[in-house]
Amino acid sequence: MSGKKLNIGLFGFGCVGFGLYEVLQKTPGLKADIKKICVRDRLKKREIGAENFTFEASDIFNDAEINVVVELIDDADAAFEIVSAALKSGKAVVSANKKMIAEHFTELLELQREYNVPLLYEAACCASMPIIRNLEEYYDNDLLESIEGIVNGSTNYILTKTFKENLTYEAALKEAQEKGFAESNPILDTGGFDAKYKLLILLAHSFGYIAKPADLFNIGIDKIGQLELKYAKEKGLKIKLVAKAFKNINGDISAFVLPKFVSPEDRLFNVDDVFNGVITKTSFADEQFFVGKGAGAHPTASAVLSDISALGYGYKYEYKKISQQEGEASLNAVLSDDVMLKVLLRHETADGETLKKHFISIDESYLNHESGYITGTISLEQLREVEGGDLKQSFILL
Repeated sequence: MSGKKLNIGLFGFGCVGFGLYEVLQKTPGLKADIKKICVRDRLKKREIGAENFTFEASDIFNDAEINVVVELIDDADAAFEIVSAALKSGKAVVSANKKMIAEHFTELLELQREYNVPLLYEAACCASMPIIRNLEEYYDNDLLESIEGIVNGSTNYILTKTFKENLTYEAALKEAQEKGFAESNPILDTGGFDAKYKLLILLAHSFGYIAKPADLFNIGIDKIGQLELKYAKEKGLKIKLVAKAFKNINGDISAFVLPKFVSPEDRLFNVDDVFNGVITKTSFADEQFFVGKGAGAHPTASAVLSDISALGYGYKYEYKKISQQEGEASLNAVLSDDVMLKVLLRHETADGETLKKHFISIDESYLNHESGYITGTISLEQLREVEGGDLKQSFILL
């Protein structure tokens, strides 16, 4: 597609869609224009003229001049239909829908290969931060040891407010919703699901491993209570929701999303508000740190714009690590829960003795009249078992 003018068919004109429209107006050097925008609501008042819109997807798919489809809608199922149809019609696609990509990664990979058209989705992971392309281009599978970071701006904003301004979780969540950082039903963010979808995508580009959402363990921030907040403040720590994937000694991979206590020495300690931060660790380069805004219309639109620009130069993901996994049986890593983690487990007082049995070793235990906590080492497998049971508790990595 190098040298060709990019004519865009856009699906969705919410905050990010309008943000993309605005940033395109401010980048005249990019040979790309939005030719038609497909929306669902016929009655909604728009910021630009009605002549820019259509209510029929076929108006975009059947337009031979449109060579790029940009999908920016919330509905993951509808997004998959749009992206699939676009790829089958031979049009390049840019998407920001992490849930759709994570749930249909294998199918989308096969469609790209079958129809020989690219799908780019940098904005689906860390908004303004170009982590996917760096993982694709600069980190060899054999050298990358781990990737860890804050990949959800909404929860980071909420946690920042609870620590910096002593807001309650409920008050911080309400403020995040009012500012558009969290949805009216925020469980996708606060339950750690958004971070899990992003980790699934990063896992494929980091280690060539394609996982399904059910494969990865996730705990969000919605169960964090006053005991954990008090523990953090007394010890000079912060709590961050962290997504992590790493290679074990035997070559298997472990991955999860969990809240984590971070100390001032940790690179993630000062990643606050809606910012994202990702740490990569390699065999020879040691640690590298990426940081950037992880929420908001313009940061997300900037990543979409970057993908559109890349299409102008014929860029596509090569999925080299996935191809390595497919081509060499010796490289086929397994997603393993056989890994030990240091955690703080907060529990109701009556459940303490039952929960202690799941730990490999215990460093400290504390009880009051209503609740208590245990710090120690537990396997990821046991963590899954406890979380899936009937007892009430919360886990935070130490």
